[in-house]
Amino acid sequence: MDDRECFDRLDSTASDTEDLFEHFERRTAADRTYHALPNARHGIERGTVVVEDTVVRGYPKIPRILVLDTGIPTFFENKLAVEEKLDGVNVRIANVNEPLAFTRSGYICPYTTARAKELLAPNEFFCDHPEQMLCAELVGPETPYTTHDYEEIDSHTFCVFDIRDCESGKPLSVSDRRRLCVEYGFPQPRLFGRYRPPQAVDGVRDAIETLDAAAREGVVMKTLHGEKMAKYTTESQHHEELAYAFSLPFDRGREFVFSRLVREAFQAAEFEADDDQLRERAHRLGEAILLPMVETIRDAANDKSIGERFTVRGSPQQIDALLEHLYDQSLTLEIDEITRENDEQTVEFVKVAEATRDQIHYYLEHGIHRD
Repeated sequence: MDDRECFDRLDSTASDTEDLFEHFERRTAADRTYHALPNARHGIERGTVVVEDTVVRGYPKIPRILVLDTGIPTFFENKLAVEEKLDGVNVRIANVNEPLAFTRSGYICPYTTARAKELLAPNEFFCDHPEQMLCAELVGPETPYTTHDYEEIDSHTFCVFDIRDCESGKPLSVSDRRRLCVEYGFPQPRLFGRYRPPQAVDGVRDAIETLDAAAREGVVMKTLHGEKMAKYTTESQHHEELAYAFSLPFDRGREFVFSRLVREAFQAAEFEADDDQLRERAHRLGEAILLPMVETIRDAANDKSIGERFTVRGSPQQIDALLEHLYDQSLTLEIDEITRENDEQTVEFVKVAEATRDQIHYYLEHGIHRD
C-alpha cells in the first residue's frame, strides 16, 4: 500500500504522512521488509507494524492501580472481569499470508513464530477470523525472553489473553474471547470472576493473596467489552523484578527500580495490618535488593559470566533463526551448552550485561566511586 493509504488506515493524530512515518523503522525478517514503530507516537501504539498490505496494531499500554480501595471504583464505572496476569513476553500473532509473531516492540521473532505455529496451530482460527490477531503471553522456563517458572509448565507455552482486530486494535468482549479460546483449544488465563467495581476490591485482594502465595505475577482487570484495562501485581512479583534489576544494577535504570519500590510501598501500606508484618516484608524486600547484587559482584570477581541466563528448546532450524535474530539486535551472547535429543535441540546461553560487567570490574580494580 502507498503512504497515503497507510496513513489513512492508521488513523493517527499526525498532521501528515511525513510527520508520522519519520518515527517508523525499516526492518527485514522472514524474507519480508516491514516498518515498525518502536515507541508510541501520534496516538499509535508502540510496536505497530506495517507489513505488505497488513497493519498489525501494537498492544496498548495498561495503566497500573496502586491503591485498590480507591483505584478500582475511580477507574472503573461498569462491571469488570478479573483475570490472571502471567509473567512472560507479550506477543501478537497475526496472519500475513501465514501466521507471524510480533514482539511488543514490533519485531518479527522467527523462533516465537515457529513455536506459535506448533503449539497454537492457529491456521483454522485465521481461516475463520482473518481480520483478528491473537494477543498472547509466551511463558515458561525455556523462552528466549523471560525465565519465570510455572509449576504446570515444563518448557514453554502460549496463553491467549486477548483477541483484537488486527488493524484497529479493537478487542473482542471477554466472553467472546474466552469462548473462542475454548473453541479453538487456545490456553487462556484463569478467570477469578466478574464484579461490580465496589465488590471488585475484595475480589482482587483475594486473588492477589492467592497468587502471591504461589509466587505468581498478578491480575488484569478489564471491562466486559474489553476496552478499558488496569493491572495490579503481587509482592512476590515486585521482589522478583527488583532482584532481577539489582542482579544487573548498571544495565537497569533507576526509573525501573524506583517504580517497583513505589508499587511495593503502596501495597504494603494497604495490605499489611501491623508493624510486625511490615518489618517482615521490609526484610524480604531488603534481601531481594542486596543479595542478587552481592552475588553478581562475586561472580564478576571470579570472572563468571554476567547477564541473563536462558534455556530454549526447538528444532535446529528454529534455534539458528533465534540466535541470528538476537545477534541482529546487537546483543552479546555467550553460548554455554548445546545438546540434541531426537529432533530437538536445547541451547543454554547468556545475554551478556556489558554495562554491569564492565562497571563492576572497574570498581573491583580501582576501588573508587565518584558520586
